[in-house]
Amino acid sequence: MFRRSKSETATTVPAEPQGKPGGKGRPTPSRRDAEAARKAGFKKPRNRKEASAIRREKVRTERSKMQAAMQTGDDRYLPAADKGPVRRFARDYVDARYSVMEFALPVLLVVSLVGVVFSPQFPWLAGMVNLLFLAMILLIAADWFLLTGGLKKSVGIKFPKESTKGIGFYAVRRTMQMRRWRMPKPMVKRGERPH
Repeated sequence: MFRRSKSETATTVPAEPQGKPGGKGRPTPSRRDAEAARKAGFKKPRNRKEASAIRREKVRTERSKMQAAMQTGDDRYLPAADKGPVRRFARDYVDARYSVMEFALPVLLVVSLVGVVFSPQFPWLAGMVNLLFLAMILLIAADWFLLTGGLKKSVGIKFPKESTKGIGFYAVRRTMQMRRWRMPKPMVKRGERPH
């Protein structure tokens, strides 16, 4: 009574295409397969040689990122001693000003060489060299005092909730390097206001 005829059963409905339009075009992996693929990335090395090769590659990658950051000032890959907005401000503050300390080492080196080479012929030169050394030391002390005082005051205004501990020594250490050899590279020109 409710049976279908042979002609009705012969006609089949065409199968719909797999997946919906705009889909990813592949089946979703099972949870087990997805976990296995994820863990494959963390697979332990099979021997010591493989482990050291992986470690070397990781160190090389980190070092290249750090070197690039030293050129561009990218805070993500800088060493811990140079990270943070306060340290960046301190670097900009140092790089924007002229400083006696920056030129102290070359000047003292030249003065001492002149004293060693020419003092036997000119005995009065030894007294002049000593006087120049004393003048440079006084100028360095004054520059140190002005730099650290001005920097701490500026940091206190710009970053009132941040600690200024160690910022003075950080700035002095940077100031004692010649500008072209400073790392991270200077990001401001001389005379420009630090950001």
